[in-house]
Amino acid sequence: MDNKKFTRHIDLSRVKITDNFWRDKIELVCREVIPYQYLALSDKIEGAEKSYCIENFKKAIAVNKKIKAGQKVEKFPVDKWHYDESNSDINAFHGWVFQDSDVYKWIEAAGFHLTIKYDEKLKAQADEYIELICEAQLENGYLDTLYIINDRDKVFTNLKDYHELYCFGHLAEAGVSFFNATGERKLLDAACRFADLICSTFNEENIHGYPGHEICEMALVKLYDVTGEEKYLKTAEFFINERGKKPYYFDIERNTETDGKEYIYNQAHIEPRKQDEAVGHAVRGVYLYSGMADISKRLKDDELYLACKKIWRNIADKKMYITGGIGSTVHGEAFTYDYDLPNDLAYCETCASIGLIFFAQRMAEIEQKAEYFSVVERALYNTVLSGMAKDGKSFFYVNALEVFPKASKFDERKKHIKPVRQKWFSCACCPPNLARLISSLGSYIYYENDEEIYVNLLISSKVKTDKADVEIQYNSSSGDVKIYVKAKKAFTLKVRNGEHGYTSYYINNEDTINLNIRQKPKLIKCSENVRENMGKVAVMKGNMVYCLEQADNGFDLHRLLISSNPEFEERDDYILANGFREKESEKGLYFEYKVPEYERIKLRFIPYYKWGNRGENEMTVYIRVKNE
Repeated sequence: MDNKKFTRHIDLSRVKITDNFWRDKIELVCREVIPYQYLALSDKIEGAEKSYCIENFKKAIAVNKKIKAGQKVEKFPVDKWHYDESNSDINAFHGWVFQDSDVYKWIEAAGFHLTIKYDEKLKAQADEYIELICEAQLENGYLDTLYIINDRDKVFTNLKDYHELYCFGHLAEAGVSFFNATGERKLLDAACRFADLICSTFNEENIHGYPGHEICEMALVKLYDVTGEEKYLKTAEFFINERGKKPYYFDIERNTETDGKEYIYNQAHIEPRKQDEAVGHAVRGVYLYSGMADISKRLKDDELYLACKKIWRNIADKKMYITGGIGSTVHGEAFTYDYDLPNDLAYCETCASIGLIFFAQRMAEIEQKAEYFSVVERALYNTVLSGMAKDGKSFFYVNALEVFPKASKFDERKKHIKPVRQKWFSCACCPPNLARLISSLGSYIYYENDEEIYVNLLISSKVKTDKADVEIQYNSSSGDVKIYVKAKKAFTLKVRNGEHGYTSYYINNEDTINLNIRQKPKLIKCSENVRENMGKVAVMKGNMVYCLEQADNGFDLHRLLISSNPEFEERDDYILANGFREKESEKGLYFEYKVPEYERIKLRFIPYYKWGNRGENEMTVYIRVKNE
């Protein structure tokens, strides 16, 4: 590990995105998604599932006031993952155990937007939420509405299942984002008070526990970066080092003894340093791996970094969908085994691809390999964007690669796959996660160290640094790239060249770099080890995946084939290709095989992220290929 080559992102406030495609997406998030989610968190979206989020903070404030006044506070059971009017008291906590995190992610996204452009109304809305959050916080720093409302005596008694440390992680990230945007410390200080309690509770002398759902690790690192408090970094390392040790803490917590296999779900079956495969709940996994990468970089921990590299190779080479999706089964929302990548059963949670982006960009900070940002690009342009409708008002939780609406309705195995985006979810982790990622996109484009500036993503933009002012103008249609550089001192500019590496340019004055990276549609085949895709291909242009939709190609997409000589014709937002429709052989369910007959047709492919915006219809990414 060469710490002299480590890079860091350039602050979002120094980057201005001028690219039409991404500027529109960022403005959509600011104009539609964030205001929509503000209403959803307060249960003001007609026909949408209830959030209960703000309601819970108001209940927690009432409890906190009673505690301070020395009044008796009622207790309620803490025994479920989800609570509503049908299974709990009207005065108790409602929603999922991690419900607080939704408002924290909303504030984090708001912070990013306030960094890009000040908005008085958005600032006032964020201040309103921050006031509620801080009023709910107990005097000792504890802040989780489930336990504050239902039972203060049960705090930190079920780390495996009930998400206190996960919610803290999102609180900390929100506090950092809002502080960076406004300079105001109120939420950051609340996060630090909770962090101080966590640090004094979990250490060698006290509880040897660790989060059931990871994110606390990388959040503590963010707090360390902002505050310089060493204990935050040490506690993040402590959580990594304790995880998976025997006797298992989750066994101790539950007064049982297991062989640890059930903790694969939590990546707590063996110590992280000994892990070499992505397993368990996919979101939890990539959040853990991101924290591991953070700690390995700051502590220059070669052993931990080696584990990160092994896990990365397992994901990238054996467990990642062509769309950058991860998590191939609804059962446990999890990784399964190598090359198990079913299209019509895929889970590919939006949050999981976002977590994969976090992992990839942290790995790129340690070792500047182009493949890391190639994966960022793959996940970003496909699964992440697919998670949001073009109007910003409905969302996919699951991003399958093949959708047949009838199966989603009548096949229990595919109930999780929705043929249309949903207005909201009671378990609504994905929409605010998506909002915070797109809002912070500017911080992914450029990295730097003392001697170099890296261009990771070719997105038209401007950045001002101590070394230089850089402007990228990228025409995605022609492939023409112009990079204008005005050096303030000599440095090396490194521009990512697809997956192949970074091209270096020594700059000591003003310079213009001209490139052409014209990308053409290609037929992409996956490994023969992926059983579902034998004899099939996908269409890609750069890292953007295309798909077939019933709205353009008619019913029964499974009967379509693409020619091995597709003669692609590119249009503004779709691609035409030579193809075939297999004719019906005979009536009946079974009959003697005959060579199929085909009708020649033109296939119309649209970007994968655009599917599902024209009503309920079939979709597929992979298609059979016919040689000719």
